[in-house]
Amino acid sequence: MARPEFDLCVIGGGSAGLVVAAGGAALGAKVVLIEKRALGGDCLYFGCVPSKTLLHSAKVAHTMRGAGQLGVEPFSPRIQVGQVMERVASVISAIEPHDSPERFRGLGVEVIFGAGHFIDASTFQIDGRAIAATHFVLATGSRAAIPALPGLDGLPYLTNETLFSLNQSVPSLIVLGAGPLGMEMAQAFSRLGSEVQVVERGAQILPREDLDLAQVVADQLSGEGVKIHLGHQASRVERRGDEVHLWVRGGDGQEKVLLASHLLIAVGRQPNLEGLGLEAARVAVEKGRVITNPYLRTTNPRIFACGDVTSPYQFTHVAEHQAGVVLRNALFPLKVRVEEKIIPWCTFTDPELARVGLSEAQARANSIAHKVYTYPFPEIDRAQTAGDVTGFAKAITSPRGRLLGAAIVGPHAGELIHEYVLALSKRMKLSDLSRPIHIYT
Repeated sequence: MARPEFDLCVIGGGSAGLVVAAGGAALGAKVVLIEKRALGGDCLYFGCVPSKTLLHSAKVAHTMRGAGQLGVEPFSPRIQVGQVMERVASVISAIEPHDSPERFRGLGVEVIFGAGHFIDASTFQIDGRAIAATHFVLATGSRAAIPALPGLDGLPYLTNETLFSLNQSVPSLIVLGAGPLGMEMAQAFSRLGSEVQVVERGAQILPREDLDLAQVVADQLSGEGVKIHLGHQASRVERRGDEVHLWVRGGDGQEKVLLASHLLIAVGRQPNLEGLGLEAARVAVEKGRVITNPYLRTTNPRIFACGDVTSPYQFTHVAEHQAGVVLRNALFPLKVRVEEKIIPWCTFTDPELARVGLSEAQARANSIAHKVYTYPFPEIDRAQTAGDVTGFAKAITSPRGRLLGAAIVGPHAGELIHEYVLALSKRMKLSDLSRPIHIYT
């Protein structure tokens, strides 16, 4: 075995990899960072940053049209998708320097661009160079999963990697998949003037959420003109002239065809593991993800994994949390466990839907004794003053009042949920949240 040249070899320059590389260098470790394309990963170029930027532009347009309900003369703006996407690109450019190779090289990290692979359990090879390290970190992220849909191969379709490069109008859009990305983009493009249809094979949108919460979002989108086809499976697709023809089959076996100018695939994510030589590295994979223990070590104790390659929670904040766990376990004689229960997330539709901990559906499915408390937004003064009363908060507690989980569907849910996150982490009772003085809401 070659003498280790580096303390850490980080493979992948997305959210998780950058945290490990920067943190390792700050702690005095010798670090090499390997990335195929550009530092910043999915979050910067194809995920959080562009999607939230697009959603903001769409909300401004929607607010302008609906200003009449606030006593202000409404205005119907003329939407130029190319200009909206130029703003998306400008926001990415503003954030890019924080994730630039120059910044990381300034921190003392060696940055290498290209594709490589393990040649054995302790060596990674790239462009003919064999890199030996005390520890390796797999942080190669994920990409859009593409379904085996007849006709799709010969069709130009959109994914999150191509969506934000559009420079022409989108008269109509079919979104395949009603998860967070699908619903966020369905609402955004509808508000930007597209006729939007969503196809979901399941019985509800946002299938990881309680039905009553998801239904609030579904009703809002339907009210804005988005057509949602639940319980429909896509069977084939083809392009005829300027139109996409998507055939879908309902639960009754009846088939119908949906027409649109564009098709967005949003059916899930697939970890990027191909070509890495994981078999040579003695790293086991199960159901498409790297197997890790509670300390994020793989089946090769020299190799850790974090982010989308191993986590069922494919969120930037989870990747960053896992990166911190890897950093402490790789560089110090610690046994820090990854958080697996108190994982907050938010779907940034309008209204937002945020959740942490146990859901009501999970409590019922697992026969966990619980109580449910709800609080509707129309009873909140501030919601009334803003004219935004859609939604409610829900708390799940044990019979003795200890908080087990919480969810909010409504304005600013992604920020409001954090009080519940802290309460869960401290094993507090729901009554503990009412004791401190809160600012008027």
